[in-house]
Amino acid sequence: MTTALATDRPRTAPAAPPLQIAIEGMTCASCVRRVEKALAAAPGVASASVNLATGRADVSFAGPADVPAAVAAIESAGYAAREETAELTVEGMSCASCVGRIEKALKGVPGVTAASANLATGRASVRFVAGAVPPGALERAVAAAGYAARRPAAQDEPDREQQARAAELNGLERSLVLAAVLTLPIFAVEMSAHLVPAFHHWLAMTAGPWNWYAQLVLSTIVLFGPGLRFFRAGIPALLRGAPDMNALVAIGAGAAWAFSLVATLAPGALPAGTANVYYEAAAVIVTLILLGRTLEARAKGRTSEAIRKLAGLRPRTARVQRDGQSLELPIGEVAVGDLVLVRPGETIAVDGEVVEGASTVDEAMLTGEPLPVAKSIGAAVVGGTLNRTGSFTFRATGVGAETVLARIIRMVETAQGAKLPIQALVDKVTMWFVPAVIAAAALTFATWLAFGPSPALSFALVNAVAVLIIACPCAMGLATPTSIMVATGRAAAMGVLLRKGDALQTLREAGIVAFDKTGTLTAGRPELTDLVAAEGFAEDAVLGLAAAVEARSEHPLAEAILRAAARRGAAAASVDQFEAVPGHGAAGLVDGRRVAVGADRYMRRLGIDVAPFAAEAARLGGDGKSPLYVAVDGRLAAILAVADPIKPGAPTAIAALRALGLEVAMVTGDNRRTAEAIARRLGIGTVEAEVLPEGKVEAVRRLAAGGRRVAFVGDGINDAPALAAADVGIAIGTGTDIAIESADVVLMSGELAGVANAVALSHAAMRNIHQNLFWAFAYNAALIPVAAGVLYPVDGMLLSPMLAAGAMALSSVFVVANALRLNRFRATA
Repeated sequence: MTTALATDRPRTAPAAPPLQIAIEGMTCASCVRRVEKALAAAPGVASASVNLATGRADVSFAGPADVPAAVAAIESAGYAAREETAELTVEGMSCASCVGRIEKALKGVPGVTAASANLATGRASVRFVAGAVPPGALERAVAAAGYAARRPAAQDEPDREQQARAAELNGLERSLVLAAVLTLPIFAVEMSAHLVPAFHHWLAMTAGPWNWYAQLVLSTIVLFGPGLRFFRAGIPALLRGAPDMNALVAIGAGAAWAFSLVATLAPGALPAGTANVYYEAAAVIVTLILLGRTLEARAKGRTSEAIRKLAGLRPRTARVQRDGQSLELPIGEVAVGDLVLVRPGETIAVDGEVVEGASTVDEAMLTGEPLPVAKSIGAAVVGGTLNRTGSFTFRATGVGAETVLARIIRMVETAQGAKLPIQALVDKVTMWFVPAVIAAAALTFATWLAFGPSPALSFALVNAVAVLIIACPCAMGLATPTSIMVATGRAAAMGVLLRKGDALQTLREAGIVAFDKTGTLTAGRPELTDLVAAEGFAEDAVLGLAAAVEARSEHPLAEAILRAAARRGAAAASVDQFEAVPGHGAAGLVDGRRVAVGADRYMRRLGIDVAPFAAEAARLGGDGKSPLYVAVDGRLAAILAVADPIKPGAPTAIAALRALGLEVAMVTGDNRRTAEAIARRLGIGTVEAEVLPEGKVEAVRRLAAGGRRVAFVGDGINDAPALAAADVGIAIGTGTDIAIESADVVLMSGELAGVANAVALSHAAMRNIHQNLFWAFAYNAALIPVAAGVLYPVDGMLLSPMLAAGAMALSSVFVVANALRLNRFRATA
């Protein structure tokens, strides 16, 4: 029967998890669009999103991941998928057949392009598409083949992405220096000749044609040396009918150089009076754009600063106790279950649980909280945090990719690679922008050639080149992703983890923030808040008697009384003749005295009048607290109150949210009287009380009536349905227990101030993105007509191609620099 049913089911291959592929060669927003279009058309690809700032493509597949097809699509668009090499130490290889099995297993991992195992060294070398192989996939593939593999000294390997960025920056700097050195003589000669007529006359008489020949040699080296990158990428893109920024530079600088070449070597082929040279324009264009690229690369490198800081928290070695010996091991060799010793001032290597000793630990880099946290036996510790005072030993519970720090880094990287809804507008514009610019340049050339003053050909060439150069869409492509990268990094530094980058925009649009009560607005466990003794009784003595009785009770309120007695040092004596009355209270004989603790109905049952505390009971009830009474030997001894106390930071956080213009609501399963009392104390106007966990989803939908965006804040466990149903789910978590699956935002420290900080940061980030987009679009809208020469009939103004190149470079640098201002964002609560 089971076999038949299995046969009848449709056999559809499960969808593979999304892959991140690092791409080389993208320079502007039009590149992004072309890669996305090529990937979307690749077999098996369900969706693709490309990020210019990170240089990565997020690719989702409808079935099994076909990485070769995705790589081929990227290459067909004129770009390259970056590859990386990993070295694995393999245990268990004993013969050549072992080598074959391991190589076959590794080659079967999606994204792996080559694998080679070496029996003599016990190692395997694997080449794979950067970003396409999830952490641990290679090791798991080897394990499935029956062997064990690990990456040797993984923590000593440099950060490959940072290494790639550094190599790119070094290459740009070398190209820039060479181009500048060769361009400077051309620029100096031409500018001096324009500014000083006597120098121009002397140069013509002295150097003659050799001046142009010298400029030809120097500019040729600039264009086809440092500037060759523009032609290598731009010309193929142009031939494919998909021009990009490199094509604009190649056409512009190439046209100026080619025209000058003809004027130098065959001036008779040009119309009379047009044999002028523009070598300086071609060389300066390349030099200035290289300068812009260099400055942009430096600035873009700073956008990943948060990731580098988080990665830098990981120590390189750990002191592990094995077989009675203390060994200093590379961090990659620490295994789950190892006992790790930590001394004062050392960084904790991996996640674990303290088994011996005590200390205080600085968790600020993970949670944003500046105060060290006390750790003793049984406490959880997180890898990357800093031990302060004492020494302790802990048992490793999470290593490698399974540590909290590794998960945080993955979350931040994922959020930084996200694409906001607002980016859709940019994508639509950039899709046709570069072809439109080429058309505008062609129209400019034709117009000046037909209607321009003499020499018309020279005017036509210069203005067309200026249009091509000034309109490069780099700033458009960088406007959104750079702001996302900096904002998510800044949020992580404040203990706010954005699991999804689009939460930045959704939080900005939220009109109401709904909080769960227990464990979110309140501490999550009852505490003794009030104790008033009757005349003739001492508070501590009554508390000790009540604690003695409650020590035998299993009621949750009993724990609050016991904790309070322990804090006050009120001794709890032994109890005899204990009796518990469910729903009423408990009683017993303590040191020969009959002690009863319970609600007012229990006191009435015992014949004890609670009227002397009527006013106090009404006040406590109005504050949402649960009043209890203590009777000793038949006399009313005290009234006490137990409540789930409000978290210290809750009032400030609520006030900060209201100051940001948001409405605040509470959704709780507690009784309405208690919920409304808490709401009054916090200034919350809307209360959804007595709601079951499954009913919280409906409560969120009611709050969203009228099209409002709702952010829901909960502990991420019993609030998971509401977190998922809200427009933005914000989970209250800690460094070792993060509810990440159902939330868009995770507050590492558990402090509610993080909610207001997240909202305020989203406002700042969206303002920053709007500023970037305005600059990028306004810059092009304003300067393309100027470059085309529309002001020439008015005041004779023309925009030099050299100035156009400088302005274009400045626009990209401005956008990235503006995004970096988000690093200065400060907490609001």
